Amino acid sequence: RQRLYFANHTSNLDAVVIWAALPPEMRQRTRPVAARDYWTAGPVRRHLANRVFHAVLIERKKPTVHDNPLEQMVEALGTTDSLILFPEGTRNSGAEPGAFKGGLFHLARRRPDVEFIPVYLENMNRILPKGELVAVPLLGKVRFGAAVALGDGETKEAFLHRCRQAVIALHEGEP
Repeated sequence: RQRLYFANHTSNLDAVVIWAALPPEMRQRTRPVAARDYWTAGPVRRHLANRVFHAVLIERKKPTVHDNPLEQMVEALGTTDSLILFPEGTRNSGAEPGAFKGGLFHLARRRPDVEFIPVYLENMNRILPKGELVAVPLLGKVRFGAAVALGDGETKEAFLHRCRQAVIALHEGEP
């Protein structure tokens, strides 16, 4: 099945770790959603984003009327691909994720056929802190939870709260 993995975001290592944790056959069809300005800043990042991860690059610095992240993600899902998304929209150094932005809700409404899987990443901000280029040899964890589906008539606020709580529960060790 197609999936949308949504996780807390503390490091530029996050999408790589989720992607690497997937079985090889799923990895081939799973694309991270990432900031265009970061992943196109230099030939190595650009190569990784385009040739290795086939990332969906979202314009966040100077978006135009043609830069609709929701449409880009719906198009990227197509009929076979899965996505990795960080609904906070930016990195957060706290143990719990910040508030989730509405894109997750709109994707769930547009694509009810896709499984929405919560993921919690632990210690990534210490392994690759903001601004660093070399990873520190520390242990981290990735926890995948049960799928979350948009309920009939569920509001955006209720769905986003429930999704955020699903990620927090994984941090607290709940299934």
